[in-house]
Amino acid sequence: MTMEMILALGILVLMIVMIMSDKFAFGAPPLIACLLLVVTGLATVPEAFAGFVNSSVIMIAGFMVVMAALMKTHFIGKVQSAMIKLVNKGGYKSYVLLVIVVMLGASLAGAGSTGYYVLILSIVSAIPYNKKMPTSKLMLPLGFATNHPLLPINVALFYGITVSVLETAGFTGGLSMSKFAVVNFILALGFLVWALVAYRFLPDYPDTEEGNAGVKEAAATADVSTMPAWKETATIAAFIIGVVGMMLMSVLGEIAYVIPGIAAAFLLIINVLDFKEVRDNMGAPVILLMAGVIGVANTLAETGFTAMVGDYVANSFGTNLSPFMLILIFALLTSTCATFTGAAMGSVYIFAPIAIAASISLGLNPTAAAVAVVVSAWNGGYMPVDGMPAMIFGMGKYKLSHFWAFSVPMYIIRILALTVGAMLLFPV
Repeated sequence: MTMEMILALGILVLMIVMIMSDKFAFGAPPLIACLLLVVTGLATVPEAFAGFVNSSVIMIAGFMVVMAALMKTHFIGKVQSAMIKLVNKGGYKSYVLLVIVVMLGASLAGAGSTGYYVLILSIVSAIPYNKKMPTSKLMLPLGFATNHPLLPINVALFYGITVSVLETAGFTGGLSMSKFAVVNFILALGFLVWALVAYRFLPDYPDTEEGNAGVKEAAATADVSTMPAWKETATIAAFIIGVVGMMLMSVLGEIAYVIPGIAAAFLLIINVLDFKEVRDNMGAPVILLMAGVIGVANTLAETGFTAMVGDYVANSFGTNLSPFMLILIFALLTSTCATFTGAAMGSVYIFAPIAIAASISLGLNPTAAAVAVVVSAWNGGYMPVDGMPAMIFGMGKYKLSHFWAFSVPMYIIRILALTVGAMLLFPV
């Protein structure tokens, strides 16, 4: 390891320790880490703070403003009321129903859809504390459920990436989309099994946020601000435009990233939100966390640390490793790299070629390895350092121990289910 690798890894570890300590304001550890990158000479100021002009961060920041406006409408009040009825009813059956409904919704939105998971997390975070079903028992499972379509009918993106890495490696054996969808279904079932088991292990604590302190039962209806009907219609339209824009990112290109911001500006102009509300939501601690960690992630990759790990593993396999372990190890490496760097696509293009080459050299069909590696890149999430996991961690006000108690077993179960599914559908 070079000195640059050691320094970058040390800053990453320090950032994680600060997050774990719960002694720092949420969002502060990544900012401190960015400063250290500059002080140690690992990155320039623009490189260290690149996350604050990152397209995805800007998109999510704008959408947070739109969501804040949507939370004021009677429409979202009705959605909240439906969820609150289940929360007030309480019990395990209501919990199961909520998880399944969110997973079915993900079938339409697509796995990992930014608009969908921000919507679900925003709704859950606005539900007042209820002893029968605390929101602290809902944020983790429902948040991660948005990444697991129960009906995998929208897998074109991951399928296309898998075909691409296989063809790039010179393998032209073809890939069945229906079988690829079944692998994703097996993955979703693995998550569902864990979510159903984990309910009893999830924490139960009241919302202690200022202005909503103490224990209180959920009201039958959501508390929304009164606004003219035309403003409600305009707010809902802005939300729909924002969601559709993010879902059509592959078609619209760069424009998709600013559509939520344009929608937010429109809502400011028509006075659905005042400037303080816009500022507070765009600069929310969750956004600071997401933006701050990108500089650390980029530096870790640019020092060559990730590539070094991949090469080391590939050279250490030998010829006696079982196909299952080969695929499992590369899925673990890819998902872990994506978790810590936030670069799912980059992790795929680092590890997929190595996994495919290793499979071919062992005389194996590389399709299962390619499928597992690609899908695994979006199924890490056991550390709250990027995107959806960071939002779940922050909006749920969890301690890291609470987060890990759910996310680490979930991660292991998902990767195992993914590996088994890939080998069953695409025999090596």
